[in-house]
Amino acid sequence: MTLEQIFATRAARLKASEIRELLKLLDQPDILSFAGGIPDPSLFPAEAFAQAFSEALTPSRQAQALQYSVSEGYLPLRRWLVVHMGTIGVPCTTDNILITSGSQQALDYFGKLFLSPGDTALVGWPTYLGALAAFNAYEPVYDRLTIGTNRAPADYMAAAKATGGRVKFAYLSADFANPTGETVDHAGRERLLDQAETMDCAVIEDAAYQALRYDGAPVPPILALEIARKGTIEACRTIYCGSFSKTLSPGLRVGWVVAPQPVIRQLVLLKQAADLHSSSINQIAIHTVAERLFDSHVAELRSVYQRRRDAMLDALARHMPDGVTWTRPEGGMFVWLTLPEGHDGAALLARSLETVKVAFVPGRAFFADGSGANSLRLSFSCASEPMIEEGMKRLGVLLREGQLAS
Repeated sequence: MTLEQIFATRAARLKASEIRELLKLLDQPDILSFAGGIPDPSLFPAEAFAQAFSEALTPSRQAQALQYSVSEGYLPLRRWLVVHMGTIGVPCTTDNILITSGSQQALDYFGKLFLSPGDTALVGWPTYLGALAAFNAYEPVYDRLTIGTNRAPADYMAAAKATGGRVKFAYLSADFANPTGETVDHAGRERLLDQAETMDCAVIEDAAYQALRYDGAPVPPILALEIARKGTIEACRTIYCGSFSKTLSPGLRVGWVVAPQPVIRQLVLLKQAADLHSSSINQIAIHTVAERLFDSHVAELRSVYQRRRDAMLDALARHMPDGVTWTRPEGGMFVWLTLPEGHDGAALLARSLETVKVAFVPGRAFFADGSGANSLRLSFSCASEPMIEEGMKRLGVLLREGQLAS
């Protein structure tokens, strides 16, 4: 007997992340990588963090920084988040906020809290593959979240019943989504709330990229729209999931959840069972840096990333052959390419790495049903403008030469 023989059935649903594997390419100097959806490390506020950690470890504060803490999270950070959420239209209290070890931990908790085997999770087609990885262990059925169509809530509910469960939540990143870069407009967010009311399900709003808007008018968070309808967060079904990973530091693994208090109380119990609490010193450092420079630092990120986005869109327009289309994001880190039907992004990647040394993420990994082979994700966040120009030129040459597998 091997231990693999006694793994739980859910283990069969766990899959390696294609992006995690592709990130290894960043260490290869000859590869032009547009694969990792990660912030540019040269833009980290490193000096501010060095000062924050130094202050946290002074004799008067080091006991708190190095000790166990409450599961809900560092209270001054939660107070800062109350003010921050208020600026984007989400009035709440510290009792509505839980600090998590990155927003990825929150996604795992949502799967654990809401999904019984056979229940339905509504997700985008494509959607963030980390969400699929988090939800997979809880054995859901996936159905396609289609906000802009005439598909009726009753159809979702009937499909969920037919597979032995019910619709538990709709998951989406409404602003500059990973992987497409697309944004759900105001009307679409209102329609989603209407659908969720009819289906009596939760809405999980993944706002990892919300602060990174480069142009266009900001759209209120879904949670803000629902509070405007109902008057209080306590009457809402939307759960907001935020993160400092794309703005201040991904390595410190600090995210947060904003939700009605009954939901927060249940999430706290899950956190107590999982890791007791997120790193005390990391929360203290994040709070110090956020309090001192969050707005100015995010403004700098927007300026840099906007130039890179513009460079990628311009380069794509010059170098892509006919039949290739792409999104035009108003923010975030990603552009989504769609190849002509019959082409395969994974085969293109293999050929690209071998010949032109350009890396990207094949699109199939972002689809719950394994479709979307003729698509790929490009990230511009860590690429200089000359690198973007050269990379898109190389990729365009490869596509024009027809070196694709059908």
